Amino acid sequence: MAWSPKFTQHALCKRIPTWPYADPKDRHVVSYDEYVKTGGYEGLRKALTMKPGDVTEAVKKSMLRGRGGAGFPTGLKWTFLPKLDEGQDDLSKRGPRYLAINADESEPGTFKDRLLMDFDPHLVLEGIAICCYACRLDKAFIFIRGEYHHQAHVLEKAIAEAYDNGIFGPKGLINSNANTGGAKFTVDCYVHRGAGAYICGEETALLEGLEGKRGWPRIKPPFPAVEGLFGKPTIINNVETLAHLPSIVENGPEWFMAQGVESTVGGPPSYGTKLMGVSGHVNRPGVYEFELGIPLRTLIEDYCGGIRGGKKYKAAIPGGVSMGILGTDQYEAELDFDIGRKYNVLGLGTACPTVFDEDTDMVAVARNISRFFKHESCGQCTPCREGSGWLYQLMTRIEEGHAKTKDLDMALEIATSMGSMPGTTICGLADGNNWALRTIMNKFRDEFETRVSPSHVAVKMTIGAAAHG
Repeated sequence: MAWSPKFTQHALCKRIPTWPYADPKDRHVVSYDEYVKTGGYEGLRKALTMKPGDVTEAVKKSMLRGRGGAGFPTGLKWTFLPKLDEGQDDLSKRGPRYLAINADESEPGTFKDRLLMDFDPHLVLEGIAICCYACRLDKAFIFIRGEYHHQAHVLEKAIAEAYDNGIFGPKGLINSNANTGGAKFTVDCYVHRGAGAYICGEETALLEGLEGKRGWPRIKPPFPAVEGLFGKPTIINNVETLAHLPSIVENGPEWFMAQGVESTVGGPPSYGTKLMGVSGHVNRPGVYEFELGIPLRTLIEDYCGGIRGGKKYKAAIPGGVSMGILGTDQYEAELDFDIGRKYNVLGLGTACPTVFDEDTDMVAVARNISRFFKHESCGQCTPCREGSGWLYQLMTRIEEGHAKTKDLDMALEIATSMGSMPGTTICGLADGNNWALRTIMNKFRDEFETRVSPSHVAVKMTIGAAAHG
């Protein structure tokens, strides 16, 4: 049965012309006035008529899963915050609580959050305001990657508009008479520009960067919801995750749950739409918004114009290089959160497929990925710091034709012994390195074997009295 979308009305790209429903050439930055005229901030206004706990329950019921890569249920994450007692809405009585927005987006092949920050920044700001109201978070920090210069300026201008029009600040909309949650509540929002480190995409490394320290991961526990930014309770959400909140609150969780697919492996469902940034060997790369569950073949053939130059599909990275690779026989893979268990990859990740045609040298792909992880390892954990360097040396040796068969086994052995899942590192950077190289080597083993010389290890066996001679 052919896949077909249940909805053609976008939640995230409502104001951003996007294929196949509109021409991207018509894109422009949506100002505050245009945003409001097209229904913007209605989700926030509705949220302000609800008690904060009811907003959290609506998000929890929707089963919105984080769009930053891990796919953890958003509403459930919010409930990890320490509960506030009666009267603790007063900041002077309870201390600050923070929201950190992960806009780092340094994963190779990922550029979907950039679309929102480029053209519809108020959608992100409305989601931030809803989250802060629901969780009682006093300050929001948008941690944006250092290379996103233009996007930082767009966000700063939009934040200024939000202050001028009563969204943020001491006289903000969230402090209006519509607030039925008890004491009146205000939020401040800031943009914090990173220094361009991939590791700051990891949530605790992001917190270190926000505090002005070297960006590298913290040991957990304590977890950020209990002891995060400056030692205070902190929620960390991705840009796209927050951008879903206005439509969920405005239309209800049932509306969101009507999109996407149920789990087929016993895990949480994959509800809602997802931004999918397609790059690589396709005729029409770009960012698309589709419901979770769309098959990779359908996305490429029906919406991206097929493989470039009329060539055949060979492989694809489903969502950032750290997720591993889908093989030639996995072209029908459904892009939902079950993809990891069904197709032997780390997970869906950012759902931004990088597509490779039949002429791609997979050994070169593995070597290039290993170079990236070697460069971006923060160096805190020995298995990652040393192992990433060893893997890069082995991949280079294999690509140049100087390796032996035993080097293939050595590379796999190194890869599988580094990462937070084997329990040898603090964060998952080494896991990304591990899964990327391991899946490429296992699914395209023949290409690696043709580049190495056979290893021959002589084994001398003696028996009987000769063994003691």
